[in-house]
Amino acid sequence: MHLCGGRRYSNHPMADVLDQSSIDALLKAVETGEVRQEPAGALVFARDASDGGDVEIKAYDFKRPERVSKDQMRALQTLHESFARNFGAALSGFLRTIVEVKVAACEQMTYSEFTSGLPNPTSFNLVTADGLEGQMCLEISPLIIYPIIDRLLGGNSQDLFIPQRPLTLIENRLIGNVTRRGLSALSEAWANIRGLEFKVTATESNPQLVQIVPPNEVVVVIAFELKMSNRAGTMNLCIPYNVIEPVMEKLSSQSWFASQKNQKSKETQTQLTRNLSRAPLEVTGILAETTITLRDLLHLAVGDLVVTETPAARPIVVCVEGERKFAAQLGQHRGNKALRIVALPRDAA
Repeated sequence: MHLCGGRRYSNHPMADVLDQSSIDALLKAVETGEVRQEPAGALVFARDASDGGDVEIKAYDFKRPERVSKDQMRALQTLHESFARNFGAALSGFLRTIVEVKVAACEQMTYSEFTSGLPNPTSFNLVTADGLEGQMCLEISPLIIYPIIDRLLGGNSQDLFIPQRPLTLIENRLIGNVTRRGLSALSEAWANIRGLEFKVTATESNPQLVQIVPPNEVVVVIAFELKMSNRAGTMNLCIPYNVIEPVMEKLSSQSWFASQKNQKSKETQTQLTRNLSRAPLEVTGILAETTITLRDLLHLAVGDLVVTETPAARPIVVCVEGERKFAAQLGQHRGNKALRIVALPRDAA
């Protein structure tokens, strides 16, 4: 069971099933008259209203059905799980303490449902992305904001009081360092889909005062859980459907995983090549090889000759980190022993 921003996420399939004690209490209340048993209504009724009696009919909004497929939702969740790991690592290094960030839920709802479940006041940030039209929301709960601020100011957040007020200008400036690191990690997570640069355009404390889309517009909400020492809080990323609609085709699970597997960043390849080129390696030359008995080895002394079956004119094997790689000729260069590479060992054999 997770509580995220005032909403309850249940991962138990039998969360609404009554236990035996509750069932017995209800049956007893019905028998004693404390609870009046409602008569069974008509289960089937025709188009004629008279056939249905007093059946309650509710209007259904056909715009409410899910607009994001299950495959796309799974791809979004996987994408933001990668963001959560990177953001947690960035926060841990910035705050000099272990910060755990994980995805608590990924679902779609209307914008009004999202804002109605948020606390007030809170840190409500409007986010834009170059290449996408519209705005997104990044909400961070005060339950984790104030412990982070206390940590930045040198406290240990043991007996920290969470005030019920909007953030001050100084507190907003401090938490902005955290938000920027989060948006940087978010850009890295979205790099496999599209190169996006996220930035905060405005900050508000009351979510009800911000209407980035109509109240009944479908949005995708990714809820995160942040843990730092003995403190925990939530963070919610709200993405309106019309903002990510241009990239929805790339969010299907098959195409997203395929692009993530096959796409290679030239910048990453260049960086890896540059780092590997500076790695030191041990190079050795094997003049000859032979076998002797342990008795001969124990009695070796200065001046003894070790005879091998390798001709003196045969190329020497050059090993790199113990692996045979080249064949070379022994010589001298500027007064030092030297090896000239002539061929691969199999070519010299």
